[in-house]
Amino acid sequence: MANQQIIEFKQEEVKKIAEKMSSAKSVVVAEYRGLTVEKTEQLRRQLREEGCEMMVIKNNISRRAAESVGYNGLSPDFKGPNGVVFAFEDSVSAAKVLHNFAKKNPKLLVKSGVVDGDFYEPAQIKEIAALPNKDTLLAMLASQLYGPLRELSVGLFMLTEEESEETSEESN
Repeated sequence: MANQQIIEFKQEEVKKIAEKMSSAKSVVVAEYRGLTVEKTEQLRRQLREEGCEMMVIKNNISRRAAESVGYNGLSPDFKGPNGVVFAFEDSVSAAKVLHNFAKKNPKLLVKSGVVDGDFYEPAQIKEIAALPNKDTLLAMLASQLYGPLRELSVGLFMLTEEESEETSEESN
């Protein structure tokens, strides 16, 4: 009877983690072996500030949850002491925080991740961490779109000014 309860409990845990994985914009697996409790808490705090959550989950449960949502690429990385980081607000925020934290704390090792449904290796996660966040990208796009529109409006204004000067000269 007790074994059945344990199995049901583990199945429920797999289901909860799978729901988190599917609702997150990105999921990154990182090994935290060698980090002190203080450093781990500091990392968790930085992640929370960016709308992320770090969970320490049994590897078998994490593996099953990842496979149930189609993130099979993560499965080989569920070995050793891992933290699974879920980003709910911005796709690149988890990668950014982990990468910046790992610069100062080399014991943190980013293993792999899924960003917007695509699997990425550690080197690719590092590249993603270098990307600006969504708001910055939108601002850059807006400025690029604004430049030609501004030039067009200035040009049209100058044309209307020339036409108004010509019509005023003709009426004199």
